[in-house]
Parts: sequence; structure tokens; C-alpha cells
Amino acid sequence: MFKNERLISQQQIQWKCLESKTENKRLQYGRFAISPFQRGQASTVGTAIRRALLQEVRGSSITRAKFHKVTIHDVLVNLKEIVLKSDSNDIQEGFLSVTGPKVVTAGDTLLPSCVKIIDNSQYVTTIIQPISLHIELKIEKDRGYHIEKPEKYKDGQFVIDAVFMPVQNVNYSIHLFDNGRATQEISFMEIWTNGSLTPHEALSEASKKLIELLNPLLTIIEDGSSFKSKEDSIIIATESTSRQLQFNNTSKLEQTLFETFIDQLELPARAFNCLKRSEIHTIADLLNYSREDLSRIKNFGQKSVDQVSKALWERFGKELPNKKETIT
Repeated sequence: MFKNERLISQQQIQWKCLESKTENKRLQYGRFAISPFQRGQASTVGTAIRRALLQEVRGSSITRAKFHKVTIHDVLVNLKEIVLKSDSNDIQEGFLSVTGPKVVTAGDTLLPSCVKIIDNSQYVTTIIQPISLHIELKIEKDRGYHIEKPEKYKDGQFVIDAVFMPVQNVNYSIHLFDNGRATQEISFMEIWTNGSLTPHEALSEASKKLIELLNPLLTIIEDGSSFKSKEDSIIIATESTSRQLQFNNTSKLEQTLFETFIDQLELPARAFNCLKRSEIHTIADLLNYSREDLSRIKNFGQKSVDQVSKALWERFGKELPNKKETIT
């Protein structure tokens, strides 16, 4: 028995792409099989890779827009949706200069050679009158979300809530199989991207990021060294202790909820996508809604409401009210 377990543990984890397809320019899908795992390992790896795919894989987005002479606020929302791919880590500049009447699309934007528009047909705005529209754009590469306060800069610049998430959704499932010696696990992972990179590229980048994050811990264990300065010291607390300390400080909690994305709830794809389409990105955003509000979201049924409420309570100890309180 012990010999079989030792042989199994030495087997190398392998992956295989089972399906790969392009739905459209802004949607690519890939399905992968990863195995063999010992019991319990597939869940550990699956959860880590899913979070890395959604939070660590970097993307590019328009972060600021400067209008000349005319400001069209609806344009800001459409600029945010433009899917870009940048080969540079530096801030880049783009320009949109057109004269109406004209239907303006992403393809009308002038960009440096290191930045590519994935879908030139993405709608920006429609100019009905014979007027000119001039916009200067700032393009950055980062990870996650950047949620900015809606304020106007003195020089005419507007900040844009940027979404640096090329991976749109991730699902994984775990199945048992018998290899003749023992029962093992295989994980099937589905990845959807916005077209700026393939699911295969996203999986590779997420895996590399996990290795980078964990490598320093390997050095600590091997060297057995202690940290020399206060800046390098690490205070290890249990999850329950750290959570209690965090919740004792109301302002700190609110800041944490503002920065925590709904990905942490690990919701089913249907509920997750509905929330994102409704511009609900963080836990703080979600807490502005009641159960009744959520039920009014298109394609968001009672089952999804219950799933969100359960995950919110189990992970953050927060409840959604049945209805919003009205002030009279």
C-alpha cells in the first residue's frame, strides 16, 4: 500500500487541451484536463489557479481620456469596454480624432505599434452633426480592477474605471478515476478570455505567477534563516484571529470590502457574469443592493440571489437586506 502511494506521488502532473475555439474576436474558450492528482490535491490546485487566472493575469485598458472642446459622457463607458493588447509595461498614449457625421468605432483610434485593438468594430459613439471630436487617451497595463472616484481633472482629463482582466470566467470540476493501483483525481478546467490572449496563454501566465509568489517561501524553508529587519518580519496569525482584528476596525473593514472583488465569492458562472454586467465588481458594490434589487437584474433568478447571499455570509459575515430601507 505504501509502495503504491509513493509511486503515485512521484507521477508528474500533466495537462492537455481538450477543446479550443474562438466564439468571436472578444471571446475565446479553452477546456483543459489536468492530472493525475492524489485525493484532495485537485481542489487545492484548481482553486489557486482559478484565482490566479482572474486576479493575477495582466491586461491593458484605457485609464484616462482628455476631451477637447466637447465632452460626451457616454463615450467614457464605451472607451472602458475597448479590448486592448499591449506588449509594453509603460503607459502609452492614443488619439481619437474624427469629424462627423460618423459612427465612431475603436478602429478609428490611433495607437502606438506596441498596442493592438482586438476588435476594431467596437462602438464608441455616433456623431450626427458636422463637428469634430478629439480625445487623448492614456493606456496602462495592470491586473484586477482600478475603481476611481468620478472626478474631473483641471486639465480636462477624466479617469476611467479600468478593468485589467483578460480572463472573463473560469470553471473547474473534479472527477475520480481508478488507475489500477489507487483512486486518483482529474480536474477539468474551462477558461474564457476577452481575445487579448488565448486560454492557453492565460493558464501558462497564471501558473508562472503562482510559482513566483511561492518561490520566496521555498527559500525561507531551505535556508532556515530569520528575517533581519522589522520591514522583513512576518507576523503569522490564524485566519480567525486576523479576521476578528479586521472586523473590529470599521473603517478598515469598509476599505477591505471596497478593495475585495466578487471573484472571492466563487459564484457559479451565471450569477458571476450577471453581477459583472450590472457593474457590480466589489463586495462594497454588492452591499449597495438588497435581495429584491438583485432579483430585478436580468436573468438573475431567486436561486442566484440565494447563492450570493450564502457566499456573502459564509465568507464575509455580511447579509443582504430583503428590501432597501427608505428614508421618509
